[in-house]
Amino acid sequence: MALVPFRGRARSAQAADDDPWAEPDDNGAGAKMTFLEHLDELRKRIIIAVSSIGVGCLIAFTFVNKIYDFVYFPLAALLPKGSQFIFTEAGEAFFLKMKMALIVGIMIAMPVTLWQVWLFIAPGLYQKEKKLAIPFIVLASVGFVAGAAFSHYFLFPWMWQFFASFANDELVFLPKIGPVFSLYMQMLLGMGLVFQMPAIVYPLARMGIVTWRFLARHFKYAVLIIFIASAVITPSGDPMTQTLLAAPMIGLYLVSIVIALIFGKRRRPAADTQPD
Repeated sequence: MALVPFRGRARSAQAADDDPWAEPDDNGAGAKMTFLEHLDELRKRIIIAVSSIGVGCLIAFTFVNKIYDFVYFPLAALLPKGSQFIFTEAGEAFFLKMKMALIVGIMIAMPVTLWQVWLFIAPGLYQKEKKLAIPFIVLASVGFVAGAAFSHYFLFPWMWQFFASFANDELVFLPKIGPVFSLYMQMLLGMGLVFQMPAIVYPLARMGIVTWRFLARHFKYAVLIIFIASAVITPSGDPMTQTLLAAPMIGLYLVSIVIALIFGKRRRPAADTQPD
């Protein structure tokens, strides 16, 4: 029985025919690279990714004041009467704007960074698997922006209003801009990562690692894990904030089921896999 190379392992020709992702020709798994060649490739990808982040930060720094206003004014509008933001260290306000430019620069460079990650792992993939690059990068980028927007417009203002509600005649709320922005970024990055669920499920479903039946069968366990995770992630303990965080996660899980159903790898009928 003829043998077909498969990522360093031997496979039979019949097994390769049964696997729609298998490609016995020269366009299959990438050519073998030495350890030093892997390091050189990694160095190249890191340099390009870091350079793209640097360019993104320079672009963001040119309108950092608009970024600051975009974050500051919605939160300031939710402060109780008599409250205001403060900073107690000389460079705190300056470094806050630097952090904002850095975060926005990373977001601007995200498509390039994800593309470099994909190019690094692509040599070990089959040609059909390499075609997942563009959908993955698009879904990941759109998902991160959507998660950040959800945190900025809905989740964080609700949580911020909850914290500010404890101010009274005896307690004046004077939040420091440094910790406030750290909390803001924690929630923004957290939701950006949460919204990566469809981007992760898509390639896994295309490769047959995850199926829609598996996701649907474990839906109740996923809901339990989601509410536990939302309770851990949210700094406030009120049920409403936790529900606001859990609701989009459950929605994304349902979207992932649909993605796995539409784009999942189809199993061949048993009759088609029988040898003649």
